[in-house]
Amino acid sequence: MIDLKSPQKEMYAEDRLTALQAQRLAQEIAFGPIVFQVSRLMVKWNIFQLLGDSPNGLTMEDIEQKTHISHYGVQVLLESSLTIGTILLKEGRFYLAKAGWFLLNDKMARVNMDFNHDVNYLGMFNLEEAILNGKPEGLKVFGDWPTIYQGLSQLPAQVQKSWFGFDHFYSDNSFEQALQIVFAYHPKTLLDVGGNTGKWALQCVAHDDNIKVSIFDLPQQLEMMRQQIKGQKGADRIFSCAGNVLDKQTQFPTGFDIIWMSQFLDCFSEEEVVSILQRAAAAMSSDAHLCIMETFWDRQKFETASYCLAQTSLYFTALANGNSKMYYSADMQHCVEQAGLQVEHIHDGLGLGHSIMVCVKKIKG
Repeated sequence: MIDLKSPQKEMYAEDRLTALQAQRLAQEIAFGPIVFQVSRLMVKWNIFQLLGDSPNGLTMEDIEQKTHISHYGVQVLLESSLTIGTILLKEGRFYLAKAGWFLLNDKMARVNMDFNHDVNYLGMFNLEEAILNGKPEGLKVFGDWPTIYQGLSQLPAQVQKSWFGFDHFYSDNSFEQALQIVFAYHPKTLLDVGGNTGKWALQCVAHDDNIKVSIFDLPQQLEMMRQQIKGQKGADRIFSCAGNVLDKQTQFPTGFDIIWMSQFLDCFSEEEVVSILQRAAAAMSSDAHLCIMETFWDRQKFETASYCLAQTSLYFTALANGNSKMYYSADMQHCVEQAGLQVEHIHDGLGLGHSIMVCVKKIKG
């Protein structure tokens, strides 16, 4: 059961739109794919940039000359953008509107746009089948893998770029605050589960000259990680441990002060999360800590962030694995407790909306 806290409880309990606004939203949804592609091209072909750099506006002919796009091409893009609301028209001259400014200058919007175009767009056509079958049916546009993670190293270069750009943009902005929280426990060893390209591991060894980090991940991911950290300062204190955590027979390595999972558990269903956490708990000593860093959609400061996260869940449905999502924090806490752990503390507001759920083994008795 979802029991939202204020102000989200009030925001999602009442219809916030007038009838005319709701009618407009319905049409925006119906034409969503076209609106997206038009806006993407307005960014890609620098039309928003040209308008942003022109306080006195530009005529249609000015834009044709500067972009070398045909009159017809410029015309359909401008007319669409005008009705979308990303540009303005005054006395025959076009200007950049606020929404266009954000698409141009807000890095989050750019990262999300690249991710949705390069990674999600074609696969989302199969969202219906993905939901009905519980499998990432959209992934077949790229290859024949059970999940995107097995095929990540084989995705086209631009798709990889946008995937990692999306992944790193959100996590990297939280690293500095996360380091302060994790190293307050004075760990000597840290297990980074699903360490990806080793960015967090490199941050750890740079932060503390004595820490030793082991990355626990799929063999193909570890190979990518080794290439990324090669020659980097502190790389000699980063070790690899191959394993598939989806396999219930795969046990976690022991002897770590901190087990770290950043943007990792959202890659698994609740049943799988419980299994992973049970095996993590079995590997923990009584004074070890498990730190789960996630963007819980119900713990966001701004509603726009909750919106983005709820939509991102469908990437997991259609392309990543078919059964996971951006989690509601109480659902994650329930998984933690089922696994024999308890939440000691939750740190909110890290970076662009991350939280760290610090867990310890349950005290028996």
